[in-house]
Amino acid sequence: MRKTILTAALVCAFLGAQAQEYYEKQVTFPVGATLEQKVDMASRLVPTPQQLAWQQMEFTAFLHFGINTFTGNEWGSGKEDPAVFNPTELDCEQWVRSLKEGGFKMAIITAKHHDGFCLWSTKTTKHSVANSPWKNGKGDVVRELRDACDKYGIKFGVYLSPWDRNAECYGDSPAYNKFFIEQLTELLSNYGEVHEVWFDGANGEGPNGKKQIYDWDAILKTIRRLQPKAVTAIMGDDVRWVGNERGIGRETEWSATALMPHSYAGADESYAKLGIKGTGKDLGSRALLEKAPALYWYPSEVDVSIRPGWFYHAEQDNQVKSLAHLTDIYFKSVGYNSVLLLNIPPDRRGLIHENDANRIKELASYVKKTFADNQVEKGNVAWTAKAGESKVYKLKKNALVNTFLIQEDISKGQRIEDFTIEVFTNGAWRHVAEGTTVGYKRLVRFSDSKAEKLRVTVNAARGTANISNIGLYYAQPLTEKNVKVKLSDVSVKDWKTVGMPAEAANAIDGDPQTVWTAKALTPLVVDMGKASEVIGFSYAPAQKEDLTGTIYKYNFYVSIDGKNWTKCDASGEFSNIMHNPVPYFVRFGKKYPARYFKLEPAAEINNKPATTVGEVGILLK
Repeated sequence: MRKTILTAALVCAFLGAQAQEYYEKQVTFPVGATLEQKVDMASRLVPTPQQLAWQQMEFTAFLHFGINTFTGNEWGSGKEDPAVFNPTELDCEQWVRSLKEGGFKMAIITAKHHDGFCLWSTKTTKHSVANSPWKNGKGDVVRELRDACDKYGIKFGVYLSPWDRNAECYGDSPAYNKFFIEQLTELLSNYGEVHEVWFDGANGEGPNGKKQIYDWDAILKTIRRLQPKAVTAIMGDDVRWVGNERGIGRETEWSATALMPHSYAGADESYAKLGIKGTGKDLGSRALLEKAPALYWYPSEVDVSIRPGWFYHAEQDNQVKSLAHLTDIYFKSVGYNSVLLLNIPPDRRGLIHENDANRIKELASYVKKTFADNQVEKGNVAWTAKAGESKVYKLKKNALVNTFLIQEDISKGQRIEDFTIEVFTNGAWRHVAEGTTVGYKRLVRFSDSKAEKLRVTVNAARGTANISNIGLYYAQPLTEKNVKVKLSDVSVKDWKTVGMPAEAANAIDGDPQTVWTAKALTPLVVDMGKASEVIGFSYAPAQKEDLTGTIYKYNFYVSIDGKNWTKCDASGEFSNIMHNPVPYFVRFGKKYPARYFKLEPAAEINNKPATTVGEVGILLK
């Protein structure tokens, strides 16, 4: 009898759930729901209007600009003098014109980075433009960008770092949360409509030695109250981080994911129970659905910088990513059901550098040309397809193609799990490519093919797939022209390691692809053969997926005789190296005479007892 009552209760709960056609942003499964029931409910999870509008932008811009632009740091200490901030030609209209020509739909400004320096005249701190010489303290970068976005018709977003290395109250959680919400309130009240609010998960200890605990519930409620149409990103609950800063999404990318927004209470416990994390490959498969108590519409944003660093550094002017590299990023972000957030950092003049402006214009031109001519006839006619169904499309005469596009109407959910592409040529069908998830947009590249017809087969789907667009295009092949980064101003030919195993020579052989690895935090000691006036050094981490051993905190020493050592004046950390494992260039506050140097790791990125070095170089200028 008890079993009958429980079964009836479950059936009623599920029937009540079925009566609801769509679930916006979140769906919670009834206790005891079968996999088939969960799949059905998952198919009807849809984005909010804000999330849909955000996804349709496809291509947005990050503008990292602030005190770091003038100090050369990636992460500032918070102790900088505001007088350092003094752009000589700041022109936000030039920024936005460049972005508009580059095809961007929104600009997000780093209104405050981890150093706590504010690009608007805030009432909360003296560490702002109000105490800089720029415009005699009367300037407001946020206002100028907001006005430029309005003038040129692109959307506007703000990044406000939760971590603040300048605020004395940081680490006193209640006091800092009040301080942070006051800053957020200023930004969301005084600059018109804000379309995206971006928080990263950066966190640290305050002056009191305590780690700050953020009140995400109060923070998100503030945004909903002041800017109800804005999406909240990364530590928000509308948009999630893809999991890397290389510009690469997942080939199987579910927007309907079991990954609970990290700002929600119980998120860490949920991740542990499901065995998932934000950097994982599987965030929404049927196997995961079977275990998951709920799903969230939580789409992916792919962030990457056009340069090795996130802030402007003059020495990187010739390291702007090539057109081929950026195109590959476009296909692996926008083409993988994500939105691409590309960082273009303004320089010390206060302008988008010519090299960056020209490159994004080239990218926009390439993308526009590639997708201007769809070879599929009536590809934009809606098609509802069940698993196993195919559709044949006529193509334009003499179609030469190598790129396939497919889109779902995500206002009705994300449903396709597997599809196949075939083209008809020379009297026969030929398989050219296949894919898994689709979502808002999926791009698939394949070998150049002459085709007369196209056949698309939906092999697996969650219910009926709602396909809104099909296309075949020709993307002109591009050749990657790698820019060789100069890591050392001193020839490594005569360098030798001192008191170290032979493998340590891999760290000073001029080739960052060869790696020295140690199973402890082991200093690298080098004899350069002759003395030089050293002004800095470079550190290239291992160029591989496994970043174990990558140095996070360090000390750097120099010596004339190899016995008496001087500790150099340096920041002591490769700030963002976990997520951006590129060569780091450290410049000291003065010159040091040196024949020997010692790079001493003080902490590994995950606090493991290991050290890896791809290459170390010495800077003289």
